[in-house]
Amino acid sequence: MAKQNLIIATRGSQLALWQANWVAESLKKSHPTLQIDLLPINTTADKSPYLSLAASGGKGLFVKELEQALQDGRADIAVHSLKDMPMDVPDGLALPVICQREQPWDVLVSNQYKCLADLPQGAVVGTSSLRRQSQLHHLRPDLRVEGLRGNVNTRLARLDSGEYAAIVLAAAGLIRLGLLPRVTAMLGSNEFLPAAGQGALGIECRADDSEILQLITSLNDKTTELCTKAERALCKKLEAGCQVPVAAYAEMKDDHIFLRGLVSSIDGKTMLRAQAYGSATEPEKMGAIVALDLLNQGAEKILKSLR
Repeated sequence: MAKQNLIIATRGSQLALWQANWVAESLKKSHPTLQIDLLPINTTADKSPYLSLAASGGKGLFVKELEQALQDGRADIAVHSLKDMPMDVPDGLALPVICQREQPWDVLVSNQYKCLADLPQGAVVGTSSLRRQSQLHHLRPDLRVEGLRGNVNTRLARLDSGEYAAIVLAAAGLIRLGLLPRVTAMLGSNEFLPAAGQGALGIECRADDSEILQLITSLNDKTTELCTKAERALCKKLEAGCQVPVAAYAEMKDDHIFLRGLVSSIDGKTMLRAQAYGSATEPEKMGAIVALDLLNQGAEKILKSLR
């Protein structure tokens, strides 16, 4: 008998609920009689919105409590922002589906200035990401970059209250919440490289649940899967967690993957870049090649000093 009910574990933020509901609606298109319920979970990291990610234990805290709901049977699948997921999936769980990617870029949001170059010397820019901080410092060492956590609306409210001249956010979250008009400038790959997996959603489930695996497989986007596999393999080879400024972005070009990677000191003074172009059939190999190039340039010294 086909499965009649599905429970989705999700964080409780507005964006996370949008993402979980999008997955639910997408599944219902293929399985119109399926009853789907959400299990919102207020994660440890969500309970400490003003602590840095490093201080609160890293991005894995956005994920592990959802994974616990899978392991103890309270949920059938969990929906994650892929960039929040550690590179290793726990034993007994699987990440079989990567949904089609939204815009992967970072964006500048400001109520006064039209682009990064317009910000006056000493302007305060808010971001919670060490990756973004390092690239901001590299491009504009005169700016004051200060921490900013919380959900999307909280961050926008703090900008609107005058705490920051500008903030940097992921484009995907603003697009999904219908907030694209708030975007001041898109920070494309020539300026900013995004986090591995940025803009993509991952669906996690129990590895031995064949019924669920079959149910959700239609949501997998092969191009996004291959590109993000390369990005995540780069980070895994570097042993890069959220406490280090590492960026990775892959795109498909004529059945080949073009992968770019970056490792930087937090102050942006040392910035290492590498890239490779190769067969899309070996995304993990591509990630390892670019990571090795970065390591040969001295990335290990930067990463070691920050761990």
